[in-house]
Amino acid sequence: MPIPEVPAQISFPAEEHKVLEFWDKIDAFQTSLKLSEGRKPYSFYDGPPFATGLPHYGHLLAGTIKDVVTRYAHQTGHYVERRFGWDCHGLPVEHEIDKKLGIKSVDDVMKMGIKAYNAECRAIVMKYSSEWEASVRRIGRWIDFKNDYKTLNTSFMESVWWVFKQLYEKGQVYKGFMIMPYSTGCTTPMSNFEANQNYKDTIDPSVVLSFPLVSDPTVSLLAWTTTPWTLPTNLALCVNPAFEYVKIKDGETGNIWILLESRLEMLYKDPKKAKYTVLEKIPGTALKGLEYVPLFDYYRHRKGCFVVVADGYVTNDSGTGIVHQAPAFGEDDYRVCLAHGVVSGEDVPCPLDPSGNFTSEVPDYQGQYLKDADKQIQKDLKAKGRLIRQSQFSHSYPFCWRSDTPLIYRAVPSWFVRVTNIREKLLKNNAATLWVPDFVKEKRFANWLDNSRDWNISRNRYWGTPIPLWVSEDGEEIVAVGSVAELEELTGVKGITDLHRDNIDHLTIPSKKGKGVLRRTSEVLDCWFESGSMPFAQQHYPFENAEKFKGVFPADFIAEGLDQTRGWFYTLLVLSTHLFDTAPWKNLVVNGLVLAADGKKMSKSKKNYPDPNLILESYGADALRLYLINSPVVRAEPLRFDEKGLKALVAAVFLPWYNSYRFFFAQLSLLKKEHNYDFVYDAKEKWVPENVMDKWILASTQSLIQFTRDEMAAYRLYTVVPRLLQLIDTLTNWYIRFNRKRLKGETGIADASNAVRTLFEVLFTLSKMMAPFTPFLAETMYQNLRTCLKPVAGKQEDTRSVHFLSFPEVNPTYFNAEVERAVGTLQNVIELGRYIRDKTTKPLKTPLRELVFIHPNPLAREDAVRLQSYILEELNIKKLTVTADEAAYGVRYDLKPDHKTLGQRLGKAYAGVRKALGGLTAEQINAYVKTSKLTIDGVELVEGDFEVVRIFDAPAAGAAAASASTTKYEAKSQGSNLVILDIAEDAALIQEGKAGLQPTDDVLYYYDIVEDKEGLFATTVGAQEEYLKKAVKGALVKVQEKKNGAVVLAEEVQEIDEIKFLLVLVKA
Repeated sequence: MPIPEVPAQISFPAEEHKVLEFWDKIDAFQTSLKLSEGRKPYSFYDGPPFATGLPHYGHLLAGTIKDVVTRYAHQTGHYVERRFGWDCHGLPVEHEIDKKLGIKSVDDVMKMGIKAYNAECRAIVMKYSSEWEASVRRIGRWIDFKNDYKTLNTSFMESVWWVFKQLYEKGQVYKGFMIMPYSTGCTTPMSNFEANQNYKDTIDPSVVLSFPLVSDPTVSLLAWTTTPWTLPTNLALCVNPAFEYVKIKDGETGNIWILLESRLEMLYKDPKKAKYTVLEKIPGTALKGLEYVPLFDYYRHRKGCFVVVADGYVTNDSGTGIVHQAPAFGEDDYRVCLAHGVVSGEDVPCPLDPSGNFTSEVPDYQGQYLKDADKQIQKDLKAKGRLIRQSQFSHSYPFCWRSDTPLIYRAVPSWFVRVTNIREKLLKNNAATLWVPDFVKEKRFANWLDNSRDWNISRNRYWGTPIPLWVSEDGEEIVAVGSVAELEELTGVKGITDLHRDNIDHLTIPSKKGKGVLRRTSEVLDCWFESGSMPFAQQHYPFENAEKFKGVFPADFIAEGLDQTRGWFYTLLVLSTHLFDTAPWKNLVVNGLVLAADGKKMSKSKKNYPDPNLILESYGADALRLYLINSPVVRAEPLRFDEKGLKALVAAVFLPWYNSYRFFFAQLSLLKKEHNYDFVYDAKEKWVPENVMDKWILASTQSLIQFTRDEMAAYRLYTVVPRLLQLIDTLTNWYIRFNRKRLKGETGIADASNAVRTLFEVLFTLSKMMAPFTPFLAETMYQNLRTCLKPVAGKQEDTRSVHFLSFPEVNPTYFNAEVERAVGTLQNVIELGRYIRDKTTKPLKTPLRELVFIHPNPLAREDAVRLQSYILEELNIKKLTVTADEAAYGVRYDLKPDHKTLGQRLGKAYAGVRKALGGLTAEQINAYVKTSKLTIDGVELVEGDFEVVRIFDAPAAGAAAASASTTKYEAKSQGSNLVILDIAEDAALIQEGKAGLQPTDDVLYYYDIVEDKEGLFATTVGAQEEYLKKAVKGALVKVQEKKNGAVVLAEEVQEIDEIKFLLVLVKA
C-alpha cells in the first residue's frame, strides 16, 4: 500500500467536513451501535432542550461533555443508547405565540379558542429542530435524532399521567391555597425553583406611611413598603412582640409617630442631629390589638381587619419595625393574617386579574397594571396626608425567566406535590450518587434540598400535559386518570389519540356519588414535571419496555449545567424518590456557565460573543470541544469565552500534534527512498524496546492509559484532558526532537525501525485515546495510520473508523518507572537550563562551557549522568557536572514564613516568633531543612510553616570553580533540582561550534518545514530562488532530496515569526 501523503498545510474545519461525509457514508453512529449490541448496557439520559431557541455555547458545552463520556463508555465495552429529547410544552412555547399574536390576557386566548391556540404552539415547537440537529452534528456529537422523544407525544404524556396518578394515590398530591411566585407576563404561577432563575437589580419606590390609631387619631403607626400597589389591600399591621417601640414627637411637624427607635433613619438622615422628642417606650405586646384608620375604603366593610397583629418574623434591620400586611401578596402576610383571623383560607382579597391589572374591586385603579399604578397610589396617599417619606430603593428582585417581567407573590389555588415530607429521603438518595465536582452536591444542591418546599405543579395555561384529575362541581369527588385506556373506559369515548386540552377538556366522567358529571380541572402540568418524568416517559413505561426500563434505571450518567441544580436535577430526584425511593442517576457531571469575554452573561442584543457557527468554521469543532472541556467550566466554575484561547489552543496543541503525524509519514517516505524500508506494524509481534527514549515514551503512554481509565471511571474530565495534552507536548517537543536523527535513518536502519515503530505506537494509541475528545482529528489520523497495520487473516472486525475500536488497554510490559523517573530528571535539567539561557539571552546556538546539576537524591544524579549526552546536545554544553555538594557552589537556604497561617495558629505568641526569625543562624535554617522542625521562642514550628528558599551566591560559586576568573554563573531551581550554568562565552567553543567550516568550504543547504501554517516559507523559497543562490552560493533544497550517506555538518531548527524550519548543512 502506498505511503499516504500528508499535506504540510491543513484546514481543520475543512478536514472535519470530510470526516462528516465519511461518517454519513458508513452510517458510523448506527454502525457503532450495531457493533456493540450484546454488550453491557450503559444508560444515559439526555435532558430535553426547547427547539424554540437556537443552541448556544452552554448547549455545545453540555453536549460535548455528554458526547465525551458516552463515546468513552462505548469504547470501553458498553452498549450506549443515546436518544435526543425535545421539551415541547410550557411557557417558552406559549410566550412565543403570545408575542406573535399579541395575546395579553386569558380572554384573548378564549376568543381564539384553545384548539386554535394549541395549534399555533404545535406549529413552532420544532421551529429550530433542523438547526439543532445541524449544530449537534457539526460539533461531532453522536446521538439518535430519528429515535428521539418529544414531550408532546401521546406515549410520553401517558407515562406522565401514570407518574401523576401514582403520586396522587399515595397521597402526595394536594390542592392548596398558597402564596406563590406569579408571572403576570405569562399569567401563571411559578414554582419556587423557577423564581430563583432570573434575579435582577431593580429600583422600586420606598415609602413610609402613617396609620392613625382609632383610639387616638393624633398618634400614628409608621410602616414601610417598596410595593405601593399592595397598599389598597392592606388589612393589618404587624409588630414584633419581642421589640420595644418608641412614641416620638417630630420637632418640625409636631406629628406623633410610633416605630422602632433603631429605625429612626427611615425618617431622618442623621437621627443623632434630628429634632424629635421621645414621649414613651412601648413593648410590642402592648401594640397588639390596636385598631387604625384604613388607607382606603375598599375593604372597610370587612370584620377583624385594620388591626395590629404580632409575629416574630418582623426584623429590626429594615423598614420601621412595623410591617404592612397585604395577605394576598406575601407569604408571611398570609400566614400571620390567617393566624389572627384577619382572613380565612378561602377568603383573601385579591383585586388583580391574571395579567396583573386591577379589577373593579379597586375602582380608582381599575384596568391599570399593578406597577403602573404605583405612582398614582403614592400621589393619592400624599394628598390624604398619609405619605410621610418617599424615596427609591435599589435591590435584587426575581423576574420571570421567560417573559422577563417582575414576578409578584400572590395567593393562588394550585396543585402541589409534597416535598417537605421526603426531605430526608432526598438527601439520603442524593448522598448515594457521585457528583463531579462534589462541592455542588455537598453544598449548593444539599442546601436546596434542605430548604425544599412543596412543589407547585399546576399552571393556568393551555399548551402542556393536562392534569389528569376529573372533579365534581363541589370539589368533593375527584378521579385521577393514569392512562388513555382508563380515560376511554371512564368517559365511554373510544379512539383517543391526543391528550392535549383541546382534545379532552370536553370529556366528562359520570359521578359515582350522584354528583352529576366530573369535569377535568383546567390546569396543565408544570413542564418541569414532564422533564422530571423523562426516565419513565421516554420508554413509555409502564405501558411498554418494562424490562428494558429496569435495565437502564437509574441512569449510569447524566450531565447538565449548574443552573439545573434547581431545575432538572431537582425534579428528577423528587419524582424518582417518590416512585422508587432512589436517585435516577448514579453519576452526574455538572458544568459551570459560559460567559462573554468580559465576564458578563452572553447576550444576543449586546453581541458580546462570537457566533458559534463562525467559530466552528474558523477553528473546527475539535478545537472548540477541547477548549471547553479543558477549562474551569468542567469544574462547575464560570468560563469567560475568549476566541484568543481557541487560537492559542490550535497553535499549541493541534498543529504540533498534526505535524508529528505528518513527520511520521515523511520519515516513512524518506526511509523508503533511501533504504527501501517498508514499515508494517504487527500488534501481535513481541517486541521489547532497547533505546531509553523509546522505553520512556512507551512507558509514559501506558501510564497515561492507566491514569485515563482511572480518572474517567471517576468522571474527572478536568484531570484527564491536561494529561492527554501533556502527552502530545511530550511527543512533539521531547521524543521527536531528541530522536530526529534516528527517525531519519542516520543511526542505521535497525535503529530507525525501532524509532518508527515507537512513534507509530504512540500516534496510533493517541488517536484512540483522543477519539472521545477530538473525534474528527482522531479519525483523520487513524485513516492514514491504519494503512501501516498488518492485515489480519480470517474474519475481521469492522475497523473502518477509529470510533469502532476499543479504548487502549494497558500493556504492562511497557511500564518502566525507572526510565520515566530518569527522563523526568532529564526534562527538569533541560527546562531549567533553557530558562537560564532565555533569561540571560544566550541562544542555544551559542555553546557554553559547563552546567552543574545539584540534587540531594543519588538516583537523580545517576539519571543525569546516564542521560548526559541528551543534556549536552540539547543545551549545547561542553561539560556536565553532577554533585550533591551545595556549599561548594555557594548555595544556602532561607526560610520564608507564612505570616497569615502562623498568625492565625499562634495568635499573640507569633509576635515574639516573628521578631526572632530575623536572627536565625545558618545552622538553625539547615536543621529545619533536614528535619522540618524548629523551636523559636519556646514555640515549635513544623513542616508547612515555612517555605524553604534556595539562594544561589554567584561569587561564592565562582570562587569554588577552578577557572573563577572566567566563569559567570547563573542558577535556577525547582523543587530539589538546582541547575547552575556557566554563561561566560568561550571564543574557542564558539569557533569549534562552527562545524569546522572555513569561508572557502563548499556546503549544500537543505531544509525541512516544521511549522508553516500559511505556507509562506515554501512560497518565498520558490519566489526568491535566484536571490538565495547568490546570497549563500548554493540552492536551498528540500531535505528529502539529501543523498544517502551525506556528511551532515550541522542542523538546527530556525524560527521566523510563526514559521519553523530545520536547516541542514551538508559537506559538498
